[in-house]
Amino acid sequence: MKARGTVLSRRLASAATVSDWSGLRVGERVEIVKHAQVIAAGEVEEVSLSGNVLWLVPAGPSETQLFLQSDGVQVRRV
Repeated sequence: MKARGTVLSRRLASAATVSDWSGLRVGERVEIVKHAQVIAAGEVEEVSLSGNVLWLVPAGPSETQLFLQSDGVQVRRV
């Protein structure tokens, strides 16, 4: 049986904020966070070469959404 701290640290590591968006892969499930609130969730459709722009296919029936790193949003893997 694993120690509780090990399990919690792995869970937190997977939910950690992604600082370099260019490392995200198409199809990865992510959440978009702004001011400590989740404002969108879905799958990565595309990331710009610079890693500053992210296109997200939302989980619900909606259009693809565009997010800019300069808008102060954070991305975390789920």
